[in-house]
Amino acid sequence: MDLVSLYVDQHPNGDLTEDRAKRFPGMKVYPTIAEALTSGTGKLAVDGVMLVGEHGKYERNEKGQTKYPRYEFFKEIVKVFEASGKVVPVFNDKHLSWNWEWAKEMYDTARRMKFPLMAGSSLPVTWRTPSLEFPAGARVEEAMCVCYGGVDSYDFHGLETTQGMVERRRGGEAGVEWVQAYRGENFWKAYQEKVWPTELVEAALCRSHTLVPAREGFNNIFPTLNDMKRIVKNPVAYRYKHADGLMSTMILMSGLLRDDRDRL
Repeated sequence: MDLVSLYVDQHPNGDLTEDRAKRFPGMKVYPTIAEALTSGTGKLAVDGVMLVGEHGKYERNEKGQTKYPRYEFFKEIVKVFEASGKVVPVFNDKHLSWNWEWAKEMYDTARRMKFPLMAGSSLPVTWRTPSLEFPAGARVEEAMCVCYGGVDSYDFHGLETTQGMVERRRGGEAGVEWVQAYRGENFWKAYQEKVWPTELVEAALCRSHTLVPAREGFNNIFPTLNDMKRIVKNPVAYRYKHADGLMSTMILMSGLLRDDRDRL
């Protein structure tokens, strides 16, 4: 696959667009979405579209959701499809939109125009270290994912990385009965009360290549609970029960982990 064109909405400090464009001259940066999709020809000139509405500075709503412009980008993509009389598959990174009505409209538009639309995390199909795939029909009783990042963004990576593995269990995915979230002091209280298996948390942390040292001057000191409380400022956990009885937990421990992938 060749990435041939790119549109970037914001260019904050540390933006890599210019550097990547120089390193990969076959990829051209365009000032609008329409020009990126048409390569300046006025007609759709790509075989697929990746819509990544994340990063940059955008407003937040009262729920704490960032108003990433995925819907707005999608509308621009659809305009090119309509003008060209042609459609191609679209991959939307993570959830469709922070607004339910807009998300439903995006789905309905894809159905109406008959183009493939996939949304979610890209991590279920990335490499794993070690390369692990459950055999079809495996028995799974408990799943744990420990990662870093914030809600409304990296939590999707953790949830869907877990999902991509455990749905291979016997009977496949059966749905989710309930979800309970824990933050701040409620997180630490639940941790101490072993609401989730802490031995699985420790096992996941042992898989990290860049676990932050618990003590200055030491590289291999495993963190105690007090160390974790000192290092992790905004812990988050999602504990949820699947309809077939499987229990899963996804934990965000920013500050303790510096990995670029989740640990299961």
